[in-house]
Amino acid sequence: MGKYITIQEALAQVKSGDFIITALGAAEGREFMTNLHTIADRVKDVTVTNCLPMTSYEYSVNPAYKESFITEGWFYTPALRKAAEAGCRISYIPNHLHLAAFKRLCHRTPDIYVGLCSAPDAHGYVSLSTSNTYETRCMREAKLLILEVNPNAPRTHGDVQVHVDDVDYLVQVDYPMPELPDVEPNEKDRLIGKLIADMIKDGDCLQLGIGGIPNAVAESLMEKKDLGIHTEMITTGMMRLAKAGVITGKKKQLHPGKMVAAFAMGTQELYDFIDDNPSVMIMDGAWVNNPATIAQNDNQVSINTTIEVDITGQCCSESIGSRQFSGTGGQADTAIGAQDSKNGRSIIALYSTAMVKNPATGEKEEVSKIVTQLKPGAAVSLSRNDVDWLVTEYGAVNLRGTALDERARLIISVAHPKFREALTEEAKRLGILWA
Repeated sequence: MGKYITIQEALAQVKSGDFIITALGAAEGREFMTNLHTIADRVKDVTVTNCLPMTSYEYSVNPAYKESFITEGWFYTPALRKAAEAGCRISYIPNHLHLAAFKRLCHRTPDIYVGLCSAPDAHGYVSLSTSNTYETRCMREAKLLILEVNPNAPRTHGDVQVHVDDVDYLVQVDYPMPELPDVEPNEKDRLIGKLIADMIKDGDCLQLGIGGIPNAVAESLMEKKDLGIHTEMITTGMMRLAKAGVITGKKKQLHPGKMVAAFAMGTQELYDFIDDNPSVMIMDGAWVNNPATIAQNDNQVSINTTIEVDITGQCCSESIGSRQFSGTGGQADTAIGAQDSKNGRSIIALYSTAMVKNPATGEKEEVSKIVTQLKPGAAVSLSRNDVDWLVTEYGAVNLRGTALDERARLIISVAHPKFREALTEEAKRLGILWA
């Protein structure tokens, strides 16, 4: 009991110039981060590294505190994008997720780690609950380890158990688990979801991302049998497939019968499902997302989305031009790992068009998301060397092993029909297509 301190006592540990790491998504140290701005008057240049923060915290989004705090994130959310535009000190850390902790720790040693955990069990162990994407690796290196003990945190299985003897301080909290809204797929999502579902075979092992398209894919898989899960993130859609008996994991090579992930994020129903569920394993993200690990499951299928793709196959999945929008996450990890798997496939999906404001007129207009060249400054999240299948609402094309002329024609064939002629003519002008 001597390890329990108040949130004010926890914040008293922070000093100017400190480097703090907090956990991913629903596992972040929410009470600590909510109150961090209250010490702004006595600290300067405190750096916080986070990933997918689920709350808009004053310390990071209010320009009044920019001299006191710096946020350097592995994955942006709307709050971080707005804060960056408002003049706060926000910056992105380029990464492949399986190497995020390793490379960050090569650069800096954390002074403080703050995260969530479940209540201690009879043996003195807590569970890190919804994430071990990078958490245990950073905890081992941190000079000070603070965990928020929340009775609402699901106790998960895997390599997320930590003994209280290895924790410096515990803070008792009682906030509800932050939920990720379950996005209802739209018509385009369902068209794409059906195309992808038709490519999935009974017994395949899946990785799914987040959003309308992955949700539509999950929705369309209800008639499949014996699917497995080896994924970066366990989603609400996966939970529904498991409850329906579609996911059994019987055909997997790694941990058969288990749903393996680096983190879980979704609805309260999902958190209830993973609580003390031995069929769910939250494992070290450096292992889960390592392409060499992923490839050990036969028939591994990686399904991710992108923002913009050029006609050679380069995928920009995290920025709009030079403006950071989200993050690379595990897209390259899972795409490469799936293609190295026996009978594995990687699928990248996107809408063929988007409605974008014209800076000259201020009016929104429809533009193609398949382009001859990415926007200036765009981040290439997945190189054209690593793209396999590409899917829009107009079809699915296999780019594996294709030369530039052939792949450009294939990619243009799934662009919106009204843009295909212009894309073809521009591709010829650029010398990508034969005249």
